Amino acid sequence: MMEKLQLEQYNTRKKKLRAILVMGIPAMFENILQTLVGFVDTLFVSKVSLDAVTAVSIANAIIAIYMAIFMAIGVGASSLIARYLGADNISKARQTARQSTILALVSGIFFGLATQFFAEHMLRVMGAGEAIVELGAVYLRIVGIPAFFISLTMVLASVIRATGNTTTPLKISFILNIIHIGLDYIFIIVLDGGVAGAAYATVLIRIVNSIWLYQAVQKTALRFSWRSPNDATLMQQLLALATPAALERLIMRVGQIVYFGLIIKIGADTYAAHMIAENIEAFTFMPGYGMAVVATTFVGASIGAKRMKEAFEYGVLSTVVTIVVMSVLGVLMFIFCPWMARWFTDDPVVIDQIVTALRIDAFAQPAVAMSFVLAGALQGAGDTKTPMYATAVGMWGLRIVGVYVLGITLDMGIAGVWLALLIDLYVRSIFLWFQFRRKTLRGI
Repeated sequence: MMEKLQLEQYNTRKKKLRAILVMGIPAMFENILQTLVGFVDTLFVSKVSLDAVTAVSIANAIIAIYMAIFMAIGVGASSLIARYLGADNISKARQTARQSTILALVSGIFFGLATQFFAEHMLRVMGAGEAIVELGAVYLRIVGIPAFFISLTMVLASVIRATGNTTTPLKISFILNIIHIGLDYIFIIVLDGGVAGAAYATVLIRIVNSIWLYQAVQKTALRFSWRSPNDATLMQQLLALATPAALERLIMRVGQIVYFGLIIKIGADTYAAHMIAENIEAFTFMPGYGMAVVATTFVGASIGAKRMKEAFEYGVLSTVVTIVVMSVLGVLMFIFCPWMARWFTDDPVVIDQIVTALRIDAFAQPAVAMSFVLAGALQGAGDTKTPMYATAVGMWGLRIVGVYVLGITLDMGIAGVWLALLIDLYVRSIFLWFQFRRKTLRGI
């Protein structure tokens, strides 16, 4: 297992590019696996009833808010650890791993208690009717009360990736996701466990995942003792990085709820087409998510080693690789989207709208690539505020306003919705590019 990034060995652009691909490809595949398992999970739940699918989907939307907070802790941990490792400060890197794990536990317990006492209320706030609330509360409590297993899984995986090791999380994810599918079949279909069965299968996997990842961390240079003293300054640094990252994700989640409401006003067919199109395009996002991890790690390590020009170069190379990969996926999506749309529906009106959405989205892929990777690069540089500002302005100033003006006022329907998304993504990516360039070449 890789202990830390050895930046000095990547002394040519070709070697840097190879290092980015070696680290990035496993991260991409891990995200693809997660998406596939979510798809299969939904497929099994659909065998119970449509109400079950709705209940689990709404409950998971709430869990996604929890995960936004946990992911933000992981972002803060990755950024600090990468910089400390780049500066050869193993002691501080270990302390960061320890305190981020403690923060994950505390936040997970907090959200677990909130789930116990407010599950039904949260589901009602999400717009669920009473029949859905009853089903959803069962799933939400089983999955949400032990939320600290979710937080541990996400943060510990981030800690490992910060060392440059994306292979171990992939191996663990690959094995456990296969087991997860098997458990889904047993608990939901064979034992007729319904939504509760789906929840128990998920929780069991998360328990094993968190234990396995903790053991993996303890085999690296970041192994830590629970008896080590706390560092208040380090915790402040971690919170200073994690808080804007958490706010960014919450801004995105709330914004999605608002513009989903606007799309519903356009029409039920348009909303259905939009959601199906988002499910299809999710697969094209996976390279972006994976390469954002790479950018965070290499940029953070370079800045820790005081190699600002190399930090810039790693950010650029990671972005270019992702643009190429996602643009190819965009071309494939443009060509094959009519066929993919028919997986979900036979309604010709909805199919036409899905095709319109995805063909517009195909042209947005370079911007999606830039926004993902450059946000990760800035976070690696210790700047989590700029991505937050970009998301706030893009989501509320461009996307929501654009959906209202283009989709509703100008009556462009789903074409207007996805053009608004495209405008948001290009403006956001250009802003992130100039900020990243300024910060790395002129100094943070």
